[in-house]
Amino acid sequence: MDLHKAHHTAVIINCWNERLGEIQIENKPSAFDELMKFVKKHTPKGLTPVYGLEDTGGNGRALAVHLVEKKQIVKEVNSALSYNERKSYATTQKSDSWDAFCIAKVLLARLDELPDANPQDFYWTIGQLVARRNAIVKHAATLKNQLHQQLSYHYPSYKKFFCDIDGKAALAFWEKYPAPYHLESVGVDKLAEILRKASHNTCSTRKAEEILERVKKDGETKRNYQPSRDFLIVNMVQDMKRSRELIKQTEEQLRQVLAETDFKLQSMDGINIVTVAELIAEIGDIRRFPNADKLARFAGIAPVRFSSGGKGKDKASGQGNRVLNAIFHNLAVQQIQVAKGDNKKQRNPVFYEYYQRKLAEGKTKKQALICIMRRLVTIIYSMMKNKTPYMAAALTERKAS
Repeated sequence: MDLHKAHHTAVIINCWNERLGEIQIENKPSAFDELMKFVKKHTPKGLTPVYGLEDTGGNGRALAVHLVEKKQIVKEVNSALSYNERKSYATTQKSDSWDAFCIAKVLLARLDELPDANPQDFYWTIGQLVARRNAIVKHAATLKNQLHQQLSYHYPSYKKFFCDIDGKAALAFWEKYPAPYHLESVGVDKLAEILRKASHNTCSTRKAEEILERVKKDGETKRNYQPSRDFLIVNMVQDMKRSRELIKQTEEQLRQVLAETDFKLQSMDGINIVTVAELIAEIGDIRRFPNADKLARFAGIAPVRFSSGGKGKDKASGQGNRVLNAIFHNLAVQQIQVAKGDNKKQRNPVFYEYYQRKLAEGKTKKQALICIMRRLVTIIYSMMKNKTPYMAAALTERKAS
């Protein structure tokens, strides 16, 4: 089946790759029974139909859930396999019907290898919440860049006002005084009072004096259509505040859903509630991986052997789940971090020592980091499989042995 947002196209073939029928249905539950009736009509007595779906987590999820609930055999067909099937012909074709036929051929040829479709609402919901949070975070970052641009017109020295232009005190200031002329009748004491209230007494009278002095040195910035320009800043600030509230609400919803897992991934330094959600959303049911090696290959972390004529070498894989690969990469970088300053405190001494040992063995920084990622896969796999917390002491003992 070739799956799309509005409709799906199904092609039925037999064991000799002969087309038996074709149907296009709408992507809605009421049409799924129509598909099953059509398939049954083309299925000889004594045979069991097998459905091959290319996208069981996106556009085809509703259909996959429906078929699984109806006790049908449903297989996931990797899009890379169907793509290679299309490209294997001398004349390349591209249509819903042809795509569905290529998927059917892959299904028939690799029936014993393809995984069963197992769309679960729990993991899908977590994935949707993570996607929603990421979208809001991206929107907030865009707003911050836009605010930088607008403030540069109004307050030439704005970067020296606050450490972060999107801090609580900063946002309160921009919203109340979007342009310097709003400060003309504002004294130091009044401004200091407003800043202290917004920053929970972090900002002092000295900060108010500093801001007013810099505004005075900047000169006149008021121009035509100033009210409209002021509106832009106030509107952006309000949108940023709303985005932060939405992020908090989404993360709270994630906490409620994740409470059902009983995973203890946050016991490892560097993993917060968002990272936990991202890991679970991409990995899904950990039981579908018989061991950590399978998870590593799924994440594209396990090396791939390239050889010819008896000679070759292992190379980093550019395949696998790239989102999950990026999560493990970021987590690996955090584990080998060293604090700035004189104390040079290591975030995770065990991983840091392991990283330095790999460098001493002649590996590049990239290769050593991949080694960290691979070890993290083993640890996180065990933590999820057994629902146990991270224990640095146990890791140290294993390293010493």
